Amino acid sequence: MPQSPQSRTKTHKRILDMALIALFVAVMAVCAWISIPAPVDFTLQTFAVFSAVLILGGRRGTIAVLVYIILGAIGIPVFAHFTGGFGIILGSTGGYIVGFLCISLIMWLFEKLLGQKLWVRIVSMLLGLLLCYAFGTAWYMIVYSSASGPIGLMTALVWCVFPFIPIDLAKMALAIVISQILRPHVPV
Repeated sequence: MPQSPQSRTKTHKRILDMALIALFVAVMAVCAWISIPAPVDFTLQTFAVFSAVLILGGRRGTIAVLVYIILGAIGIPVFAHFTGGFGIILGSTGGYIVGFLCISLIMWLFEKLLGQKLWVRIVSMLLGLLLCYAFGTAWYMIVYSSASGPIGLMTALVWCVFPFIPIDLAKMALAIVISQILRPHVPV
């Protein structure tokens, strides 16, 4: 029985959505593998998360982030330094990886409630990043304390957050610029 034009259109849209999501999962993996040496190594993971949601939109971008996290959790080496596995998620920095989902969910929520104006995107990225930092730092403190003894909040922030703020803001700005160029060419 032949497909109706509406059914064919829905099928094509689903295939396109899956292809775009897969593309951004791959982009996230590549961005995780790019490590910029510094006293604290920097990757481009947050840039990829911001870009996925800005370019694909909230729903597809969040699905891409979730698929990325699931692939890493089951052992596919998509995380920084070509690592993967549930142990990475449960490790001291795993909270920041889970925090990527917080970023995308906040961005999606703001998109749904307030639209896609530039100021909305900026505020949603800042709040999402703040939530990612909070969740990741709390996770870090719990894991670190159980393995090495108590750690103070200020120490955890100095180690895990403060060095990343300027770089993450730069990644955010770059994601905005790139999304302004690419978003008009990505089918909705």
